[in-house]
Parts: sequence; C-alpha cells; structure tokens
Amino acid sequence: MVKKGIIGLLTLLMFFSCGHKETEGTKAPLKVKTEVVGTSQGEGGQTYVGIVEEREATAVSFTSMGVVKHVYVTEGQAVGRGQLLAEIDATTVGNSVEAAKATTSQAQDMVVQAEQMYAQAKDAYDRMKLLHDNGSLPEIKWIEMETKLHQAEAALHSARASVQQAAATEKIARKGLSDTRLVAPVSGIVGRKLIGAGETALPSQSVVTILDISTVKVKVSIPEAEMSSITPSTRTTINVEAVDKNVQGGHIEKGVQADALTHTYDIRISVPNVDHKLLPGMVANVRFLDGNNATDNLCVPITSVQKRSDGSLFVWLVAEDNTVHRTTVRIGDTIGNNVVILGGISEGQRIVTEGYQKLSEGNKVEY
Repeated sequence: MVKKGIIGLLTLLMFFSCGHKETEGTKAPLKVKTEVVGTSQGEGGQTYVGIVEEREATAVSFTSMGVVKHVYVTEGQAVGRGQLLAEIDATTVGNSVEAAKATTSQAQDMVVQAEQMYAQAKDAYDRMKLLHDNGSLPEIKWIEMETKLHQAEAALHSARASVQQAAATEKIARKGLSDTRLVAPVSGIVGRKLIGAGETALPSQSVVTILDISTVKVKVSIPEAEMSSITPSTRTTINVEAVDKNVQGGHIEKGVQADALTHTYDIRISVPNVDHKLLPGMVANVRFLDGNNATDNLCVPITSVQKRSDGSLFVWLVAEDNTVHRTTVRIGDTIGNNVVILGGISEGQRIVTEGYQKLSEGNKVEY
C-alpha cells in the first residue's frame, strides 16, 4: 500500500515537472529591432578637440566719465547697429549745452550790432569821401572818418569770430551730450555686460561686448610636425555635441607663432552659423579629412553600444537560434551617428539596436 502511494507521488511530481518545462519552452520571444553589422567608407585623418570662437568681438565703451543711468541690454540679446545700449547721467553736460547756446545767441546779437555800426560808418565815409575828393573837407576830419570806419570793421570781424568760437563750443557741448548715449557700432549678440546702473563708467572702460557669431571660428591646436599637411583648403568635419550639430568646416587660418611649452600652432576654421546655435566656448571635435586614405570601417549605431558597471563596453549579439548574448567590443572614432568597431564582433553578425533595455543573457528575441 505504501509502495503504491510512493509510486503515485513520483508520477505526480514528474507530471508537474514536465508541465513546467513545457511552459518555459513556450515562453514568447521578446520583440526587438536588429541590424546586421556592416562596413561604411570613412576617410582617414586626425581628430582634435577645438573651441568655438566668435568671428569678431567688439568692446563698446563711453568716451567720457559719468554715472551709468540705464543699461538697456542683457547678455545673449541680439542687437542691431545704432541700437541704444546704455546712458550715463547727462545733467552736467546738458547744462553746458544750454550755456553754450546762450553764448552763441549773445555773439550773434553782437554781430548784428557790429554790422549796423559798420554800415553807418561806411555810409558816413562814402559821403565824406566826396567832400574830401573836392577839397572841401579838412584833412583832420577825413582821418577821423577813416579811423571810425576801421574801428567799425575791426569790431565786426571780432563779433563774427566770437560767433564762430561760440558755435564751436556749442558743437563740442552737443557732442558731449550725444556721448552720454552709448549705441551699438555693429550688429551682433551681447556677450558680456560689464557695468550696471549706478556704477561710474570711465573713458574707454568696456560696458558691453558685442559678438559677431553669424560665422564662427573653431580654434584647434596642431602639433608642429603636422602643420605642413594642413592647407587653407584642407577639408574638415566638425561635431559639436552640445547642440548635436555636424558641419563641414570652411577656410582655415594658420597661426605662425608656436606655443613655447607645447610646440603647437593655433589654427582657426571658419564655420557658417546662420541659426546662431554655435556659441563661443563650446567644445568641438574636429576631424581633418584625407581623401587619399579612404578606409572601410566596421560600424554600428552609437546607441547599440552599452556600458557595464566595470566600464567595459558590449553589444547584444543575436545567435543563430535567436538568443542574445552580451559581447564585449572595442570602439574607435564616431562617424555621424555610428561608431567604428575595432574588435569583438565581425561583419555580417546581427546585433540588437532597439529594445535592449528588457533583455537578459540568453533571452530569445524576435525581429
């Protein structure tokens, strides 16, 4: 009786065990996206790290000293040529303009009076000249008349000179008044605001800097041994990760003075920046292309490469039975959205590119 019970229990256990294995074997595969590893033609060349710079920076300052009354712009603001940037207190200069205007008005009144006096003296002179020419006027009277005419003429010249001097003084005062308003000499982006309202601005002390970033330059330091291989027309590709932008570099400006410590030369690559996304200070990866050394690179999408806790890199490799396995890889440079594989997998193998977040070692997948 006991023996029959043991046999029945073993039969039941075997039944449940087989049922469990059958359930595991029929587990649905995980759906993922995959890609067959292939090669893409890249171009040889060195890669360097560069810094984005503005094409030109203009420091804007007042030409006279004064207390800043208003600053109308902020850092990063786009400004146009002639736009008002800041003002200093114009009270003293305004008073000088009013005083100069009053002096000019007085000088003009003096000219009017001197012209009247000269006209009278000239009329009397002309009438007395007829008598003098006829011998009817004593010589002493004639000399007196000539003296009065010369005096009137000298007074008129002096009055006119006073008007010119007063006008020049007024012009200077008005120039000083206009200099209390700081306007943008060029169009661009405000890089830095160096003075605020209430501070005292000194002559030639920068108030703001205006950056021209319609075209930017990427500065790269190049070892002296490689300078001879770079020409103004050398082709470059530039990647700026901060704004996820890849662009083709333009004209290259080569420096002529080496750094005494590093023995490198600075070169600057012009880059169009119509959308103003590239900003001074951003880090750029610069590749100098050499079309004569084109190579076939084994590439995979950057997003398919994962990192373990120990820092090593791997991809999910799909085996022939559609199971996935972590496979360690070594990577090289990036080409667009792909990364060059230096080792670990071969051309023609299939890897997971999307949906790897839910995978475990040995999972079956469907693609």
